[in-house]
Amino acid sequence: MNPEQRADNLRGIVMMVIAVGAFAMMDAALKQLTPHYPATQVAALRGYASLPVVIVWAAVLGRRARLFQVRWSLHLLRGAIGIAMLASFAYGLRTLPLSEAYSIFFVAPLLITALAAPLLGERVGANRWWAIVIGLVGVLVVLRPSGTQMLSLGGMAVLGSTLCYAISAITARVLGRSDSSVSMVFWLMVAVAFGATALTGSDWRPVQGAHAWTLLAIAVTGSIGQYAVTEAFKRGQASLIAPFEYTALAWGLGLDWLFWRVLPQPIVMLGAAIVVAGGLYLLWSERRLDSTPAAL
Repeated sequence: MNPEQRADNLRGIVMMVIAVGAFAMMDAALKQLTPHYPATQVAALRGYASLPVVIVWAAVLGRRARLFQVRWSLHLLRGAIGIAMLASFAYGLRTLPLSEAYSIFFVAPLLITALAAPLLGERVGANRWWAIVIGLVGVLVVLRPSGTQMLSLGGMAVLGSTLCYAISAITARVLGRSDSSVSMVFWLMVAVAFGATALTGSDWRPVQGAHAWTLLAIAVTGSIGQYAVTEAFKRGQASLIAPFEYTALAWGLGLDWLFWRVLPQPIVMLGAAIVVAGGLYLLWSERRLDSTPAAL
């Protein structure tokens, strides 16, 4: 791996950790809205809430944003996938606890890694597969899912959302070769906002004033998360970046302590240690491969 790709991978990892934290906070806010609005409306509100932030971001960048110099076909595909992803996840959150939903959604790194080889031509070595499996084991230790929700409508909806997310991550990697990050986020939010509104149709419910702060939180965390995850998959190799989805566990532990002063149970700490071990193993093995001299 050349130094430039190594630097891009490191940047991608950092951005993924930031993205996961932002999305964890956004998901908590979205869950507050699911009892009050249809799933497609929740997806639309996520888009509308983030659009002002993205527009300001594009204005600051000016010409560098390149909003209209894009590959329209892939943006339309990504928009449709984004609507399906958000609406399905919002539907699942109606009946599933956030932890149960995450336990299903953590299949995403496996899907991304599996898709990276045939669709992106990335070489997915055994070390990356082992890191993903180790991380998944750690997550299952922490969440201890009973499995009773896996075949429910909510569980299947989250599973469908997971597949959409994996495909979206692959398209971000492809689009990143030609389009700016801000254009990718902007058109995704436009598609989600207006597309999900059209799908909601007559089921649209008036937005309650009491939810203004929740929408503001979604706007900020969603915009940060969308930019960071777009930048992560644009810069780094998808199969390397994907395992860092598991850092959602670390963000959850930190937020529990910061806001509620809740100490995790020993089993949670054990699972967290396994997740961290998977990440450290991946970084160590990648560094070892980079330092191995090429055969003459």
